[in-house]
Amino acid sequence: MDSKNAALKRIAVIPGDGIGKEVIPQAVKAIQATGAAVELTEFDWGSDRYLRDQTTVPPDGFAMLTRDFDAVLVGAFGDPRVKTNIHAKEILLGMRFKMDLYANVRPVRLLDAALCPLKGVEPKDVDFVVLRENTEGVYTDAGGVFKQGTSDEIATQEDINTRKGVERIIRYAFEYCQTHSKLDGSPRSKVLMSDKSNAMTHAGGLWQRVFKEVSAGYSAITAQHMYVDALCMQMVRDPRQFDVIVTNNMFGDIITDLAAGLQGGLGMAASGNIHPGKTSMFEPVHGSAPPIAGKNEANPFGAILTAAMLLRHLEFTKEADRIEAAVLEAVRQKKTTQDIGGSLGTREAGNWIANRLSS
Repeated sequence: MDSKNAALKRIAVIPGDGIGKEVIPQAVKAIQATGAAVELTEFDWGSDRYLRDQTTVPPDGFAMLTRDFDAVLVGAFGDPRVKTNIHAKEILLGMRFKMDLYANVRPVRLLDAALCPLKGVEPKDVDFVVLRENTEGVYTDAGGVFKQGTSDEIATQEDINTRKGVERIIRYAFEYCQTHSKLDGSPRSKVLMSDKSNAMTHAGGLWQRVFKEVSAGYSAITAQHMYVDALCMQMVRDPRQFDVIVTNNMFGDIITDLAAGLQGGLGMAASGNIHPGKTSMFEPVHGSAPPIAGKNEANPFGAILTAAMLLRHLEFTKEADRIEAAVLEAVRQKKTTQDIGGSLGTREAGNWIANRLSS
């Protein structure tokens, strides 16, 4: 990097596959329209690159991201042309695991009552965050297949939970609760740990013990517990009761898709993959959505709100606030894609946000 740009925050941009290549450019436009002091560098990691030269992640790729960039903005991965999805696994999960991005942060915020399928629910009623352990669990790919293709086939998928991994995500949840407010400015005050310890007694027992020990050090915060199946029911019955939820990798993945339905769908959901003090990665929750890829139909707001999360992480607070305010105004004016009641295409919705930020 040139010395004249040394003060700029450096952001790596990896659009990936499918609609990622459509929505991430809209997020980039929003970042640029805020005037934030950043330098963006795009990388072509994804299915097109893999099909061209069999490269998933270039040599030294993750070390390069950690060394040369302050944050990473990622789109989505997955392409029916790559049957094994090996590139998605090696890029996305590789980034989470090898960069040790242990805290997956997924805010669940309703911007407008019209976006929520529940009757009588207002924006103030849906304002919680799910913190998902991001480097362990069944996603470590521990296990295997024996006698594949026979009637005696056996498949195992092991759920890996370490004391270190469980403790640091639970502690992160309590620290997050202490330092983050709700949209209305009121403090957060509750951390709920969700597991299935009544059936998964070994892993659940570890989570239960660690949660009890860690919560004892945060007496001002209410510690709660709920089995994950009960949590799913309560999430759609009464989302008002939730504040900060912490859970394992698989449960966090599933319940945040359910939670996205409360805020208007996956197209509105943002997330960050965080390791405090280290280069972190930000991605919209949705996938690559091959059926609508290339049709200018995908909702770019999840990616744009993810860009706001990234900027806030880099301490561009005013710029992040402006992006979130612009998305809120777009929702109110129905300057949106069809999935949330508007008539704009992906590019047009992104342009509306960028123009709003530039005016």
